[in-house]
Amino acid sequence: MPQRIRLASVNVNGIRAAVRNGMAGWLDAADVDVLTLQEVRATAADLAGALPGWTIANDEALAKGRAGVAIASRIEPSAVRRGLGDESMDLSGRWIEADFDVAGATLTAVSAYVPTGEADTARQDLKWRFLDEMSVRMAQIGSSTPYAVVTGDLNVGHREFDIRNWKGNVKNAGFLPRERAYFDRLLGPAGQRVAAVDGSVGLGLGWVDIGRRTHGEVDGPYTWWSSRGKAFDNDTGWRIDYHLATGPLAARASGYHVVRAASWDTRWSDHAPVVVDYALGD
Repeated sequence: MPQRIRLASVNVNGIRAAVRNGMAGWLDAADVDVLTLQEVRATAADLAGALPGWTIANDEALAKGRAGVAIASRIEPSAVRRGLGDESMDLSGRWIEADFDVAGATLTAVSAYVPTGEADTARQDLKWRFLDEMSVRMAQIGSSTPYAVVTGDLNVGHREFDIRNWKGNVKNAGFLPRERAYFDRLLGPAGQRVAAVDGSVGLGLGWVDIGRRTHGEVDGPYTWWSSRGKAFDNDTGWRIDYHLATGPLAARASGYHVVRAASWDTRWSDHAPVVVDYALGD
């Protein structure tokens, strides 16, 4: 009988603040097996204090109080890997992988936090480098690991469905055609030539966007809302938090949902958790 693994991903916007503001209550009821976290802004000791009883692997940013990713789990990982191989980027705490042995299979879970970027600045140059390295690593994982999922705050709205005000953001980081083109290739049919939204052509890697596969051609569901105006109340959001799975794992995915808070004042992060169940084993 297949074994269900419930995997939740969330940008916590500071793990200590998230726990103070109600994250622990949600987590107690969520029945999560593996929790991938972004923008934790904390040390390993801070994470252990915030998530007692969990096994935690983290990739801390060199700059204190910035970025940081982690994977917390109810099962012990068999292996953990940190970074993408670019030393200058790997000091910023943005990529961690963990392998879990589940029902005779290996599940590789990644927590990723892509830089926000800023069009036509050095910050965007860093984002281009990260997206390049991420694409290389995802090609490696996809060719060697049947059951893998890259989760996290990827800071790109792939399609017009993914941003409520997409027309006003076509020249802004997060919805630039060149950024979206990376996702065209990541999600394009494996080994086939993909014509991307920016006019470039490249090979598809065959990953599956579980959220879009679940909901189809509809707006959202959004996972992040600006603090400006009444973006949350009006659901003027962005879908920038993902579960991108290999084809074999996507075939075993179910129950995708975004845990949107009931109201602005009950949120414990400006992002919502994204939860998926994966069934492994025969």
